[in-house]
Formats: sequence, C-alpha cells, structure tokens
Amino acid sequence: MKMKTATLSFALALGMLPLGVAGVAMAQQAMTGPQVHGRLTEQGYTRVHDLRFKDGMWRAKAKSADGERVTIRIDARTGQIYPDRQVSRLDKDDVRAALESQGYTEIHDVEFEDGLWKAKAENPAGNDVKLKIDANTGKVVGIE
Repeated sequence: MKMKTATLSFALALGMLPLGVAGVAMAQQAMTGPQVHGRLTEQGYTRVHDLRFKDGMWRAKAKSADGERVTIRIDARTGQIYPDRQVSRLDKDDVRAALESQGYTEIHDVEFEDGLWKAKAENPAGNDVKLKIDANTGKVVGIE
C-alpha cells in the first residue's frame, strides 16, 4: 500500500495523472463509516450518531468525554478529528498564505466556523472550489 501511495504521489508531482484519477485513487483509501465510528469511540466520544460523508469529510454528532454535545468533522484519509468548538491557532492571513503555498489562487470568503477554516478559491487547475482547512496547520482537509 505504501508503494502505491508513493507512486501516486510521484506521478501527481510530475503531472502524469489528471486530478480526477488522483481523486479516485485517494477515495479508495478513505476510512469507512465503521472505522470512523471506532476512531471516535477510541478518542472518548460517546453516543455517536448522524454519521455521514459530505464534502470530502465524515461528519457526526456525539458527546465528548466531558459530556458536551458536539458536532465533529473527521478527515476521511487520516482520521483527524475536528470538533466544532476547536480554537484556531491561525488567523485569516495565515490561512491565505497556507492556501497560496498549496497552489490556490483567487482566495476569498475566508471564515472560521465550527472548528474549521472555510474559504473559496481557484485550485491549481483553475477550477472554483470551496475548501475546509485545518485550524492548526492550514492544510486543506475537504474540497467541495
């Protein structure tokens, strides 16, 4: 599996694969609903419900370890959990800079909401996209 991922990454870097093919390959490595549910319970969440896949990420409602009701987003590839009450280490300028470094242009409507940054931009292929961005790293974790 590591060899396939490395080969895919290398082919993408060289521009040998169209973005659509890469998306299909990455989707095949995404976590399943039961895997996401298991990950949440491992992290102390209880009463996990309304688990669904939307906009490239898993979404669920649950109770946190301290008994608070939360809405959670989960990165389908890494399993990283993003609770809606998360505080960001980044500001709008940091998010813009991070997106530019990832090849996005025409960045606008940058807002922090429900534990994730959201923005609209053009991807490196020139297509308009809506992005969800990690509040601590600036990495794109969901694309619509």
